[in-house]
Amino acid sequence: MTTIIGLTGGIASGKSTVAKMLKNYGIPIIDADVIAREVVEVGEEAYYKIVEAFGKDILHEDGTIHREKLGAIVFNDEEQRKKLNSIVHPAVRTRMNELKQKYIEGGEKTIVLDIPLLFESKLTHLVDKIILVYVDYDVQVKRLMERNHFTREQAEARIKAQMPLKDKISLADAVLYNNGTISETEKQLAEVLKKWQII
Repeated sequence: MTTIIGLTGGIASGKSTVAKMLKNYGIPIIDADVIAREVVEVGEEAYYKIVEAFGKDILHEDGTIHREKLGAIVFNDEEQRKKLNSIVHPAVRTRMNELKQKYIEGGEKTIVLDIPLLFESKLTHLVDKIILVYVDYDVQVKRLMERNHFTREQAEARIKAQMPLKDKISLADAVLYNNGTISETEKQLAEVLKKWQII
């Protein structure tokens, strides 16, 4: 029986850092963000649907999607964001399921689905256990401003587009508090994996 762990968090919560730690344990990671970029590459079905829905103005000269232009449209408009998600999410889910099947058939005992919007997209049925990477709101804002060179306003708009991290705590099977050092987070992760008999 393969255990499917859902790894989630918020933007700039340190989820990628935790994904790397899991990878170091030899656990395969299926990353929704990576797949979301792959499914909108030129030639993919979702790519053509996005161009049809949002027009050619969102393209670079080479025909690839201009992520900033598209982002500017969808981040400030709920309807447009829903329209984009209705194209991208099904394509991502299909690709994730294909990869998951491949790992299961390959005999993997544990697989991690790294899904930032696990709760928002109602994908909890895909996983057996959920790890939430949590940081305090102020830490999240500060990290996002530093990482992406955003103004406070830009950072807060991105964070507010997601469900608040504090609301996700009760929905997760384990919470890693990532306000401190990397080694503190590593220790918490090891404890969870031992408890679940994964390591």
